[in-house]
Amino acid sequence: MARERGFALAGVGLIGPARREESLRSWVADGKHGDMAFMADQLGDRLAPERVLPGARSVLMVGDLYAVRDDWQADPDDDRLGRIGRYARGRDYHHVIKRRLHDLADELRERFPGEEFRTFTDSAPVLERDHAVAVGLGWVGKHTLVIHPKLGSWMVLGGFFTTLEFEQSAGQDVQTDACGTCTRCIDACPTDAISPYSVDATRCISYLTIERRGPIDERYWASMDDWIAGCDVCQEVCPHNSRRATGVLARDQYTPRRIGFDLLDLLCWDEATRRARFAGSALKRITLPMMKRNALIAAGNALERAHDERLLAAVRDLAWSAAEDELVRATARRVLARLGTE
Repeated sequence: MARERGFALAGVGLIGPARREESLRSWVADGKHGDMAFMADQLGDRLAPERVLPGARSVLMVGDLYAVRDDWQADPDDDRLGRIGRYARGRDYHHVIKRRLHDLADELRERFPGEEFRTFTDSAPVLERDHAVAVGLGWVGKHTLVIHPKLGSWMVLGGFFTTLEFEQSAGQDVQTDACGTCTRCIDACPTDAISPYSVDATRCISYLTIERRGPIDERYWASMDDWIAGCDVCQEVCPHNSRRATGVLARDQYTPRRIGFDLLDLLCWDEATRRARFAGSALKRITLPMMKRNALIAAGNALERAHDERLLAAVRDLAWSAAEDELVRATARRVLARLGTE
């Protein structure tokens, strides 16, 4: 039924114990979740699905492809472009996934009166990667993303818990970890955020640009390059995403509407413009000061590569604008200082 609704991957099974409870607890205890307080606050819920849905016995997990191995393209060089992660270049995956999951759950409620369902994406306190592995959607790679042996890792996940009892999907045995001795994602990470099967969020560009609310440590600025919302480096270098025809297409809703934003334009945004640009986007939780902070860092990196008087003027304007948030003004002043200009 899930595949009929266009999911590239689907699997079901009984809910078992959390596979990575010890490592998750250590990750939180070490502060590697950074400002994401919800990871610590909701830790108990993530480890106990019955708190999310009382009486939960089984899980359905699905995967939607937003890019495919034989089609994704390297991004063009453009000093004025601030890039965003591929998962956010099309429609907001939360809505795209949950609409179909809600539809499926409603149909099952009619077929099985009295049974309960709770749909989720990564916005709920659920260990979705653990459940995806348990029902055979792939394995968790060294970069901590789920990798399918044929389709790779350009996917987003969703699912539902249910009081129904499911048998393990036929032919969907748990996938064996095929990362082997490969360390390409670890070696390529611009900020050295990745160790085997763990990511220090406080160093990860995706976290810094999307989750971090305050100033970004300057030691990461150069490594952030032109990424202003997310980062795809670890997936770009993964051998399991190398070009290979799979016969499976990315869903139409994820067709890129843009690969990024013009930095000069972004530095002039107001709140109404931010809302318009992020309409239907998974990036809409990034505030305007955060987005301008990210764009200023990318602009500084671009200005170090090549002089651009208009871009430099925009940075100067923000550095002393009383109308801007202090996070924006302070970032702009630090960019100017690094460039050696007043």
